[in-house]
Amino acid sequence: MSGEKDLQKLLKSMKPELNEGEFVFCKIETLDTLNLNDIEMLFREKEAITLILKKEKADELKLEYSVIMSWITLSVHSSLEAIGLTAAFSNALSQKGISCNVVAAFYHDHIFVNKKEAEKAMEVLSMFSNGL
Repeated sequence: MSGEKDLQKLLKSMKPELNEGEFVFCKIETLDTLNLNDIEMLFREKEAITLILKKEKADELKLEYSVIMSWITLSVHSSLEAIGLTAAFSNALSQKGISCNVVAAFYHDHIFVNKKEAEKAMEVLSMFSNGL
C-alpha cells in the first residue's frame, strides 16, 4: 500500500501521537563503534552522519547535542508523494512560534519539536483532526 495522497484526508486523519522519551540530534563521523539498535534514525550527509537517539543513550555515549526534543508521529499512512502535508503542519506550528524538524519515513511523518513546546505542538496538530 502506497499511502494516502489527498491532503484533506491526511489532515483530518493524521492523529498525532507523542512518543515517550527525550530525543536529541547528534553528529558523528563513523558508525563503526555504535550499535545500530541504539539509534532511532540516522542520515548520512556529506559533512557527517546525523543520529537521532534517546538523550540517555547520547549521554552514555558522550555525544554532544544542543537541544532536547520530543518526537511526535503522525499516525496516518501518508504517501511519499503526498503534496502539502508538511507545509500545512509546519506552517501551523510556525504561526504558534514552534520550530519543527521533520523526518518522512515510508509509513509516517515524524516531527521533532523542542521538549518545552511538545504539549503546545500536540494541541496545534490535533486541531487538524478536530476539523478546526
